Formats: sequence, structure tokens, C-alpha cells
Amino acid sequence: MDLKDSVTRQFGAVAANYASSFTHAQGPDLDRLVERASALAPLTMLDAGCGAGHTALALAALGIRTTALDLTPEMLDQGRALACERGLEIRFDLGDVEELPYPDASFDAVSSRLAAHHFPNPRRAVSEFLRVLRPGGTFLLSDVVSYQEPLADTFLQTMELLRDPSHVRDHRIDEWTRMIEEAGGRAALVGCWPLLQGFDSWVERMQTPEPEVVVLRRMFETASAEARSALELGEGTERGFTLTVALIEAQRLA
Repeated sequence: MDLKDSVTRQFGAVAANYASSFTHAQGPDLDRLVERASALAPLTMLDAGCGAGHTALALAALGIRTTALDLTPEMLDQGRALACERGLEIRFDLGDVEELPYPDASFDAVSSRLAAHHFPNPRRAVSEFLRVLRPGGTFLLSDVVSYQEPLADTFLQTMELLRDPSHVRDHRIDEWTRMIEEAGGRAALVGCWPLLQGFDSWVERMQTPEPEVVVLRRMFETASAEARSALELGEGTERGFTLTVALIEAQRLA
């Protein structure tokens, strides 16, 4: 199965879980992203890989003319319903972040939150985000990031894939910075925040099959010291674990 087909199948089945997910509906990274958007005061903004629309909802509440794009129709349906409930006008478009259906220089700002680890070709996506920005426009990227230590990185990527086969990679901050600069942008780290995850809610949100859940529990029980330290693992899965979310701000230079 094509990876993008896997994404739409996985998230189509669990879209309602993401509409009600506290992890996606709130968080210090979302607060800071909204703060930066408010300071920039863009007239138009694209939220790429919008999922159930939580970031787009927060942006539209600022009075920004917001467009939200996602690959999964069911996610867009959830976003439309939430926007209707809150009386917010948001344009929801079906589309691929690696082939954005917009002309060059269409938006004052672009955001992407908790979605980029699903992009099969993140360099292509970053190039597209900068392409649709007006010169001098801003790109705000928030996502789970990985570690410099190989053992911790391997553990993180493996557990993500076992939970969700549409996962591609949690990139490091320096990897995102390099991709943005290679695409013609200038990137700076705004901040990093811990994201505490309860094991049960983490697998239930994605409806991970029970055989994979069993393997994940065993992974957590036998994790290396490096992985245990990086993800703040407790004994077994009782205390959950902590991911790191980073917010990177980039400008299109030309």
C-alpha cells in the first residue's frame, strides 16, 4: 500500500478520536504558535496537515483568514463540524502537502502542527510551504522531535511505527533547520516543550491492534537506559512517557 493511502486509511478510521484529543486541542506549543501568529498579524494563513482542525480553529479565532488542508476527508469533516460549532469561518481543502493546490505567494503565513512526521518527503513539503508564502512570509512548524543519541532515536521511531504504520520519522531540530535552509528559508528555534503521554490513551487514539500493543509494552519494559532517560519512561507502561515537541519559525527569504 502507498504510504499516503496508509495515512488516509489510518486517520480516516480514527478521525473522531483526534477531534476530541487533548494532545491536539491544546498544549504550550499551540499556545506559542498562536502567540507568534498574533504578533505577525497575517491576513491569510494556511494550516497544512490540519488533521481535525485544532490549529486552524485557534488561528481563525484571531480573525485570520484561515485555510486548512489535509489528506484525509474524514479529518476535514471533523474540522468543519468543530468550526461550525464555534461559529468560525475556515476554508477546508482536501490536498497533499507535497503538492499544494495553491499558486505561488498565496499566503502571508503557513503553519503545520503535529503532522510533519507523516510526510513521506518532508523536503518537498517544506519547499511547497515556502513556495506558497509571500516573500518575507513566515512558516511555523511544530512537531515531535527526535534525539541525537542513536539508541534513543531508534527506540522512538520503532515505537511510533508499531503504534501507527503511517508514521515516517520524528526528525531532529537540526534536520528541520537544514531542510528549511536548503529550500530557501531562514529557521530559528522558538522553543521546546515536554509532551506527557499516557500509554493507554496513546494507543487507543490510534486504535493500535492488540498484537502491536503487546510488543510495545514489552519494548517499554526492556528499554535501554538511554531510551528510558530520553523518554522519561517509568517501569513498564504505568507512568507513560514524555515526548519532546519543538516549534520552529522560518522566513521565506526571497
